[in-house]
Amino acid sequence: MSTAVQTEMLASLNPATGDVVGEVAVTPVGAISGIVSRARAAQEAWGAMTLEERMAVLAPAGAVLEARAESLGEVLTREMGKPLAEGVGEVKARAHEWEAELQEIVHALQPVELKEEHVCSMVYRDPFGVSVAITPWNFPLLMPHQQLLPALIAGNTVVFKPSEETPLIGQGYADVLNEFLPPDVLQVVHGADDQGKALVAADVELITFTGSREVGKMILAAASGGLKRVILELGGKDPLIVLDDADLEAAASFAAKNSFWNAGQVCFSTERIYVQKRVAGAFVDLLKEKAEAFVPGDGMVEGSTIGPMVNARQRDHVLKQIDEAVEEGATVAYGGSGHHGNFVQPTILSDVTQGMGIAREETFGPVACVIEVDSDDEALAMANDSPFGLGAAVFGGEARARKLARHLTAGMIGVNRGIGGASGTPWVGARESGFGFHSGPEGHRQFAQVRVVSVG
Repeated sequence: MSTAVQTEMLASLNPATGDVVGEVAVTPVGAISGIVSRARAAQEAWGAMTLEERMAVLAPAGAVLEARAESLGEVLTREMGKPLAEGVGEVKARAHEWEAELQEIVHALQPVELKEEHVCSMVYRDPFGVSVAITPWNFPLLMPHQQLLPALIAGNTVVFKPSEETPLIGQGYADVLNEFLPPDVLQVVHGADDQGKALVAADVELITFTGSREVGKMILAAASGGLKRVILELGGKDPLIVLDDADLEAAASFAAKNSFWNAGQVCFSTERIYVQKRVAGAFVDLLKEKAEAFVPGDGMVEGSTIGPMVNARQRDHVLKQIDEAVEEGATVAYGGSGHHGNFVQPTILSDVTQGMGIAREETFGPVACVIEVDSDDEALAMANDSPFGLGAAVFGGEARARKLARHLTAGMIGVNRGIGGASGTPWVGARESGFGFHSGPEGHRQFAQVRVVSVG
């Protein structure tokens, strides 16, 4: 009598309610080598197409994404917890930018001719081969989009592992692309650490990952044996410097939005705020007013503006950091506790010092830490005193703030605004917040192998 092998299932839970949103089949680790082999076989024909031909294959997917924005956005919100308008917006934004982004990628990867008197060189950007994309749960459609689209247009085939916290929206995005892609050009692997480790160890040429600094270091170490190309977007502990000539209303509005948006589950969330003492009291009062506008609740319920932590483990991590900071001498100026279930109140801590754990370790929750400083130089030194270096911001008189900004050791710095740059700028981290980068023409080129052919 034969015994059927039972398929292991991965349940996706709504972090706001605990309800099961849906299930996907876990990919057996033993199946991954076969998946990669199929990706390699498919890559030959996919890579042989021109950039324009690959763009034409994927171009219709934008309209499908637009048509499914409401349904996909609802899945995203139920899986991850953010307000429904933000979930739908995450999908719609990708659809609205689809055609322009495809064109930007194709333009970035075009061959370049360089000539001298006795030599003509062509600089090509060819596919690496098979690419692995391992993506997080906090922006579970945006992050796959940023990794998959340039990899595919460059001519790579992709094996994609969405976060085990948000497998349904990851699968939904891949399904849209796979309506147009040839078989095995894009394959999805579901699971957690074991599947991720197996993918990193597999016979692939490129690994892209967005997630924690600790996991990024493990991927880099594991990839080193084969000198695999790696693109890592890692965590942050972003500082905001508020100078005594800043527009405090604008600075507080930015601080509240960037600390509490997405329940603080953002790699470039503002987690350290260095405020010059002369204006610290007024700034904290304004920040408290702004915090009151954030209403915790189920993202599917109208009026909720801040969702839950993605799971109980993340909630406990955030609350533990707050409790330890208070034990070390910090003052809760606003919030400071759990709301219910996986929710954490937007929290403002004052009297924070540079040596506290909450000022040094990534929180990834809705907590704004205010640290008072005496001078520009002290603010700069403290802001740079971190192994992280993703983003930073300075609010103050423009000339003074711009001068300070140029000395911050972050990859992206905003002056009297957030870190988002003009169209075409890359998304890049410094120090231990990134290895390689993506987005914009320079970022797109990271997904291709440079090859130079010269003739006399």
